[in-house]
Amino acid sequence: MPSVKLRPAVRALILDEQDRILLCRHVLSRPAGRVVWAAAGGGIEQGETPLAALRREVREEVGLVLGADPPHVWHQEAVGPGYAAGYEGVSNDYFLVRTTTFTPRGSLSDEQLAAEAIRGLKWWHLREIASYAGSDLFSPRDLATPLTALVATGPPARPLRLGV
Repeated sequence: MPSVKLRPAVRALILDEQDRILLCRHVLSRPAGRVVWAAAGGGIEQGETPLAALRREVREEVGLVLGADPPHVWHQEAVGPGYAAGYEGVSNDYFLVRTTTFTPRGSLSDEQLAAEAIRGLKWWHLREIASYAGSDLFSPRDLATPLTALVATGPPARPLRLGV
C-alpha cells in the first residue's frame, strides 16, 4: 500500500487553572462557512523541530510564550482533502500546556490570522464542549472524551492515538 503524504503539525492543548481549553475558531472555505474549533498550532516548517514549531505557533496565534517543554499527549492522523494544501492529510501531535487565564492576542495581525482561517479565540469549559449541540465542529470531533480523560488522569506515559 502506498504511503500518504501528511503535513506534520503540532497543537497546544492550552488549559487554564479552571481546566478550560483555549480553542481557535477556524472558518473554512470548503465547505463554505464551516466552523471548526481546534487547538492552537499549525504546520512544522522545514528544519524546525516540533517543539520549536509549537512555540512559534502558540506565540503567533494566542500570544503565549512557552517555558518548559510541555508533555506530548496525543497523536492524530487525518487523511482526506481539505486538511492541508498540497498534502493528502495532516499528522497532528498535541502537547499539554498548563497556564493561568490570560487574554489571548498573538503576534499575528487579524488579517494574518484570517489568512490562516482563524476568526476568533475562546476559552471553553469541558461541559460546554461535551454538551454542544450547534453546527460547529471540534477537532478532534470527539474532543470532550480524550480531554476529560487527560484532565482527570494527567499526561499519559506515551502519546495516545486519536481518531479524526
